[in-house]
Amino acid sequence: MTNTPRPPKIPESVLVIIHTPALEVLLIERADAPGFWQSVTGSKDRPDESLVETCVREVAEETGIQLGAPGIPPGALRDWGLSNVYEIYPRWRHRYAPGVTHNTEHVFGLCVPAGTPVTLSPREHTAHAWLPWREAADRCFSPSNAEAVLQLPRLAAGPPA
Repeated sequence: MTNTPRPPKIPESVLVIIHTPALEVLLIERADAPGFWQSVTGSKDRPDESLVETCVREVAEETGIQLGAPGIPPGALRDWGLSNVYEIYPRWRHRYAPGVTHNTEHVFGLCVPAGTPVTLSPREHTAHAWLPWREAADRCFSPSNAEAVLQLPRLAAGPPA
């Protein structure tokens, strides 16, 4: 059996801040970069995949949390109307087409009940933690992730975007 090369990643992704009503934030530690804590992130699988579809897929793949499960209605996922364009870390550029150096990241929030179980994808993440939002922001390795977490109190309280 031969390994089929993966197609290049699409440089458009989502960042999903998973939080409880009390503003505790779920962070997950990357398997390929110990000490790098983050929220759920992931690129579109195909150009026509909607951002919401990307969020739902990535949240399920990385945490086992299913939108539509009891206590997690589809409306719990909210587009925060924020996006970031950032330079892709050199260590991960090989995943993209040659010459691609920047990614556009769209920020969403997902409110889940306290005590929501988390099942990590061991290929992607090795640990998880529920942290108060300020502590979570301090632990994020990505500046855009930290900034999004700092927006949580304001955006979680507002009307859906």
